[in-house]
Amino acid sequence: MTLLAILAATLAAGIGSVWLAAGLMRLGFRGQGGVQTATHVGPQHLLSLAAGALLATSFMHLLPEAFESGAGAEALFSVLLFGLVFFFLLDKAELWHHGHEHHHADGEHAHGRHVDDDEHRPRVGAWTVLAGDSVHCFGDGILIASAFAADRRLGLVAALAVLAHEVPHHIGDLAVLRVSSGNRRMALVKVSLAGAVTPLGGLVGWWLVDRLHEFLPYFLTVASSSFIYVALADLIPQLQKRLTAAETGAQIFWLLVGIALVMGASQLVHTAH
Repeated sequence: MTLLAILAATLAAGIGSVWLAAGLMRLGFRGQGGVQTATHVGPQHLLSLAAGALLATSFMHLLPEAFESGAGAEALFSVLLFGLVFFFLLDKAELWHHGHEHHHADGEHAHGRHVDDDEHRPRVGAWTVLAGDSVHCFGDGILIASAFAADRRLGLVAALAVLAHEVPHHIGDLAVLRVSSGNRRMALVKVSLAGAVTPLGGLVGWWLVDRLHEFLPYFLTVASSSFIYVALADLIPQLQKRLTAAETGAQIFWLLVGIALVMGASQLVHTAH
């Protein structure tokens, strides 16, 4: 039953997030240049929600579960530190690249920096997006499986957090691939295939944790380091812009919504059990 739950959750987080992103884009969710007003929900608000969900899952669920296992605090904090450094190095190698502001056809900017005509090469960018996305989705699957191995409620919360931060990411992926291929359907197929790697990661994670159960607290800590890295090194920096008081308030509101979403989902699953 645990394996079936892992596969279902990783399918929802991996492929479901792609289709949800495509649906939001069809509804015109991207907005003009990704700039949103305080009164309209847009990509910036999704980033805030995703950051809140990831941080809440890490600090309120994954890390407490790891520390309650009886593993030494010093060892777990060491794993957390090396996990953050590891994901930083993967990001530098473009293997954990998870930027949500990708290059656009009008050459706006990515990660807050200007992209000139020489830098903007959609074909290269598309392959980088797919490679990095596939590796990241595989890692997400392993992390979700680790959470399920500890507790089914924890697994569902982790899957929800992954889903929340994959949606704005896939919106960017689809935008890049539509520019490079000029075909919306093909872009959706390619990103869906990358998302389909998530269940594969879930299967591998289930196999690993089942045989290395004594290392489960460390798997959970690595999962936390991944979520914290994405939230603090990727999502939140993109929200550090000069905004009006109303727009800043909207960001804070959606950050709190992300935290409340994780808390509410956890409570709902706990009540159901």
